[in-house]
Amino acid sequence: MSRPSMDPAQIDELLASMPEGQGALNEKMGVEVIEVTPERIMATMPVAGNTQPYGLLHGGASVVLAETLGSIGSAIHAWPDKIAVGVDINATHHRSATGGVVTGVATPAHLGRSSCTWEIVITNEEGKRLCTSRITCALIAAP
Repeated sequence: MSRPSMDPAQIDELLASMPEGQGALNEKMGVEVIEVTPERIMATMPVAGNTQPYGLLHGGASVVLAETLGSIGSAIHAWPDKIAVGVDINATHHRSATGGVVTGVATPAHLGRSSCTWEIVITNEEGKRLCTSRITCALIAAP
């Protein structure tokens, strides 16, 4: 099922309707959403403050960034009749990062009536792929 594309004002309205904004976790991790369209969601996140004991970007931090991007994309597809809830996420970590800023870009793999799947690619400042993630969200009736 193909849904009509949302214009920027509708996307802003949807994002403004989220009761917790970006969410406390995204704020703590420094996630900054920089592009939102129905076909592509992009955000950045600093490595500093999001590392594991060896000083490398924590794999869980990459998953948080990926889930944020895929969930926003799914919410855009579902809106206004449905909401998106995550049901599956996975990540393959290709290389590490010890500093700088990483960028995640989510693109849809499937946009259906009852579920959405997004692929998220996270890269370093040199454009090298650090992580590939995939999230599937169920689309359920809005409260």
